[in-house]
Amino acid sequence: MYSTRVITDAIRPAEGFYVSAVESPRRLPVLTFLPGGYEPNYAYPLVLFFHGQGSSEQQILRLAPRLSRRNYICLALRGPHVAMRHNDGSLGYAWDEGTRAEAFAEEYVFQAIEQITQTYNIHSQRIFLAGFCEGGAQAYRLGLAYPTKFAGIIAMNGQMPANAPLLRWPEARRLRVLMGHGIANSVIPLTSARSTHRLLYTAGLDVQFQTYPTNHRIHLDMLRDMNRWIMKGVGGLW
Repeated sequence: MYSTRVITDAIRPAEGFYVSAVESPRRLPVLTFLPGGYEPNYAYPLVLFFHGQGSSEQQILRLAPRLSRRNYICLALRGPHVAMRHNDGSLGYAWDEGTRAEAFAEEYVFQAIEQITQTYNIHSQRIFLAGFCEGGAQAYRLGLAYPTKFAGIIAMNGQMPANAPLLRWPEARRLRVLMGHGIANSVIPLTSARSTHRLLYTAGLDVQFQTYPTNHRIHLDMLRDMNRWIMKGVGGLW
């Protein structure tokens, strides 16, 4: 389904999915979506996707063309823990918790970002973390731990991790946060999302919170609003 291609200055890569890996210290998969009409002289925003429990980098990055086929370079990583095997034989993964797991995720993310910025033209101040469902915890954790390295956090049907780093509030206040939540979400209740919204808003972050007529699944309107929110920031219209 996905192809691995060597990108050179002499070849303008086509829209699609590209497979690569980082060594950290074992080989870890990186899946990239390149937009149509890639222009090497334009510094693209980067959207880094974190999948939910039981999903994978391939499943989550299928959302990238629905988000936009033109505006962003998108990246997805794979949780290190095998959570389940689906009926079709494919594996579903999860992001572990704990100090060692968090250190692993940080190294994985920053190596992947460094690698993609060496391959494609990425705007260093327009890197967004997008976590869906359980992947939202990863977006919150990394964004709040390293607020100067990211432009914003996007959590769709996500949840603030219990051990999120909340000690860098002066720097974190520069972050923009987009939260979207299904009103019928029984896995991560709406009340939990509202509590996270109050916490971030009270701390002084610029938070946009929206609800959708869905459960724990991603509603297509979430992607529409996500695209608008990112482009508003890219255009300097916060």
